Amino acid sequence: MKWKVNIRKEVKVAAALVALSILIAFSEQRRDGLVCKNITIEIDNIRENHFMDEADVLKLVTVSAPSIIGSNLGSIDLRTIEKKLKQDKHIRDAELYGDLKGNLIVKVELRRPLARIVQSDAPDAYIATDGAVMPVSDKYTARVMLISGAYTKQLLEWENLNQKEEGKKLLALIAFIQDNKFWKAQVAQLDISSHGKITMLPQVTGQLVEFGKADDFENKFRKLMIFYKEILPTRGWTRYNRINLEYEGQIIAE
Repeated sequence: MKWKVNIRKEVKVAAALVALSILIAFSEQRRDGLVCKNITIEIDNIRENHFMDEADVLKLVTVSAPSIIGSNLGSIDLRTIEKKLKQDKHIRDAELYGDLKGNLIVKVELRRPLARIVQSDAPDAYIATDGAVMPVSDKYTARVMLISGAYTKQLLEWENLNQKEEGKKLLALIAFIQDNKFWKAQVAQLDISSHGKITMLPQVTGQLVEFGKADDFENKFRKLMIFYKEILPTRGWTRYNRINLEYEGQIIAE
């Protein structure tokens, strides 16, 4: 008896799947036969950054495919437009599809800035949360940590910090600082030498922090916290000008 009930359930499920497939196919055919009447732009992360707005995205879409309005939705090469949108460094992801009302929906996810590369002799740039190096915008300035020094020339040669092992370490360090409320408020700038050695410029205390390379950073921050909590209160906040955290198990203050 149980076997018969199971068979009936399987038949019902199969029939439902067939019906659903027919509806999907019908909807796709109906959509493909529609003429595009409007382009709707939907931007994710717009509240977190304003590097681009709907007008900027619409311009990229219409430049990629000038005659979208009035065209059959099924004839529009959505994949090609998506690829061209993703070529803009401010755009992390893009998805296009048509609805049953004749709208072309353009969904765009913007990259979020994590740090700003500053240079005296060249344009600035941002490092995004996914490691991408993207240009600044005239529309918006993000309040993020600054990255300076000779090493910035190397960073600007990379499309993404994740392409290099040293880039991955630096990205992890920056993300760690940004995710920690205290260090985010305290560390204003990372000045990086041509050899990749980091000097931190703090917001509050006056001591320069010689951090070394971007490895073993959690232990280095533990040492720095010990210095702030146990040494400065007893020795005086203005006594030291420089702190070195490069050497394992040591805090060197000058």
